[in-house]
Amino acid sequence: MTRAAAARRTESRVKPGVRAKAPVRLYTLEVAIMSGPITERFAKENPIVARTIEIRGDQTLARLHAAIFDAFDRFDEHLYEFQIGGKRPMDPKARRYGLPEPPSPFGDYDRREPMRNAARTKIDSLDLAVGGRFGYWFDFGDDWWHQVSVKAIAENPPSGRFPRVTERVGESPPQYADWEELSEE
Repeated sequence: MTRAAAARRTESRVKPGVRAKAPVRLYTLEVAIMSGPITERFAKENPIVARTIEIRGDQTLARLHAAIFDAFDRFDEHLYEFQIGGKRPMDPKARRYGLPEPPSPFGDYDRREPMRNAARTKIDSLDLAVGGRFGYWFDFGDDWWHQVSVKAIAENPPSGRFPRVTERVGESPPQYADWEELSEE
């Protein structure tokens, strides 16, 4: 069979106007707490607090948020935001993903990138690469800042439930710090 005949045969299996489905990828992400209301004593006992999470590329940033929330033993939901493509936290050039926000009553006062819907954004759409990093901000009052590092990307993940935590380093800090203990430090 000639190459042209083989190509026609392959094309005949795919319906016109339908894209071939991309293979599902598995992302291995390390999520480390960078700052938040942590006591000096806790920080001394847990110099690194990180979780490794595996998530499929066809899952959303909202699912990643839920996995991080559970991985750090949190119990009280708050607003959150992923910041992708910035050089530092709150970089106005970063793409922001979280809960959809209503239009600002202040017009264009907030010059940062508009919020994109985390529930509609699949991990594969972010163009992540091994060695890349992005930010995750949880609880806009207590300001838990995390760095998410892409450790691996694999094709065709094994069967099973995702996202899932594969490694834990350090204890989970209390979601709400003891303010008396913080003020004594």
